[in-house]
Amino acid sequence: MLLLSLAALAPAHALQLTDDRGVSVTLAQSPQRIVSLLPSLTESICALGACQRLVGVDRYSNDPASVKSLPTVGGGLDPNIEAIVALRPDVVVLATSSRATQRLESLGLKVVALEPKSHVDVQRVLKKLGALLDIPDATGAGRVWRLIDSGVSAAAQSLPASTRNTRVYFEVSRGPYAAGESSFMGETLTRLGVKNIIPAALGPFPRINPEFVVRANPDLIMVSSRSADAMKAYPGWGAIKAIREQRICVFTPEQSDVLIRPGPRMAEAARIMAECIASKAGAAGG
Repeated sequence: MLLLSLAALAPAHALQLTDDRGVSVTLAQSPQRIVSLLPSLTESICALGACQRLVGVDRYSNDPASVKSLPTVGGGLDPNIEAIVALRPDVVVLATSSRATQRLESLGLKVVALEPKSHVDVQRVLKKLGALLDIPDATGAGRVWRLIDSGVSAAAQSLPASTRNTRVYFEVSRGPYAAGESSFMGETLTRLGVKNIIPAALGPFPRINPEFVVRANPDLIMVSSRSADAMKAYPGWGAIKAIREQRICVFTPEQSDVLIRPGPRMAEAARIMAECIASKAGAAGG
């Protein structure tokens, strides 16, 4: 009887994980009230089957549709601290680049910073979130990653041989900022069999000189509709093969959201890229 009484008093097992800052975070139990300040983390939590634990998100989190009804707490980098505190979260998940971390921790909130930039990072972050949510790997992170990986492979297999080695420039945002070979987007392009003109040595998402692209002379350009107009003003770009031959894919804002988020929709991103390559690069490869 005494043992039963002690068992009833025993707390739920504590959770401890090391986030991407290298900080060890300990929670008394798996969090039931979560605020997410990064869309890819929001989508990953939902893909792991824990959408119902989200009590607030940043203004850019818009998938799955159910999160649109949640309270929004500003931008991920500089959110509304008071609004977050009012939601009484057990944990706040955010990017390592967020300026809110120290302020949130000084107010006694638990913070887990995770920021995937490559395919390996995405797999690792899914595992960390799975551990945080206390979801077994077989039904959680492992399952989600297998779906992503098989979806990217299927997109690659859908492309004709004629598109191989097509030289691609992917402009992520105005600046211009490009998707380099070492980014998750660049890694997807590599798996699709095309050649990224932005080498890994420049980093995942470097700001580049437009002249660099003129010299590289890509066969195909991928760009968001948010940045496409600004691109027209870059000096010398009229001479680029992709622009002369109108081999440009301009992605809608909805497509861009899928493409720039390192998370469970990466297989869908690969399909969007593959459709672009198939439609614009069939005769440009080689």
